[in-house]
Amino acid sequence: MNTCPAELNFASHLAALNAPRAAKPAYIDDTRQISYGELAERVARMAGALRQLGLRREERILVLMQDTVDWPVAFLGALHAGVVPVAVNTLLTADDYAYIIGHSRVRAVFVSGALLPVVQAALAQAPADIEHLVISQPAGPLPEAAREFESLLAAAPLAPAARTLSDEIAFWLYSSGSTGKPKGVVHTHGNLWHTAELYAKPVLGIREDDVVFSAAKLFFAYGLGNGLTFPLSVGATVILMGERPTPQAVFKRLTQHRPTVFYGVPGLSRSQANATASTATCI
Repeated sequence: MNTCPAELNFASHLAALNAPRAAKPAYIDDTRQISYGELAERVARMAGALRQLGLRREERILVLMQDTVDWPVAFLGALHAGVVPVAVNTLLTADDYAYIIGHSRVRAVFVSGALLPVVQAALAQAPADIEHLVISQPAGPLPEAAREFESLLAAAPLAPAARTLSDEIAFWLYSSGSTGKPKGVVHTHGNLWHTAELYAKPVLGIREDDVVFSAAKLFFAYGLGNGLTFPLSVGATVILMGERPTPQAVFKRLTQHRPTVFYGVPGLSRSQANATASTATCI
């Protein structure tokens, strides 16, 4: 195994690894598909957009987005710029988001259009002043001063990667808050590198020709490895699902895309088995 380099920007690292397979599909969501070449360009434009918005290295943005091709672009674009994405659960309450926004002191919020109402409720009570609101796939007219994600990228330049260190803070996740308020959990660029090199490649055995699908969402540490760190480290193709992982929704993607690697959890497996048994009984 190679030694983790002291200077490491994980987003730039992935772009370099996948440059030879620019035409290969990287992500396929419910309505769109992007290749590795398109992903690299959009990540660099996301970094350029953050700099145009005035975000500086080590400052934070909230990523509250459904699993679409925009999620990895926002997350990796922040890493590329040296900005720290705070990826959060899409099923929390406005009170939870208000707390996290204040606790993390994010300067900008990137949110899916379907989640905009709960974010607006959170912003109304959050103690911090949010300078920028960017909406992915808006469901209606944009609020005053808000920006649309696609147009923001289209107007942004391609930015060079920040020269970050492997032990530099890359992103935050938040705990579930089962024992109190949610707690921010800090991860480094090196953490991402090590999980790919020590688990995904030698233990999981993920390969370039794999098609992977994770029922766990990208905002979970488990889902982030499944749907970003591991597959992008070998050039595999990732299936994304925006809706909740019900047995029916998961079965739909399994039959439609025929993934070679499926990541689930025990509770989902039980639900799938029960759903299958119920269907068989009805027949």
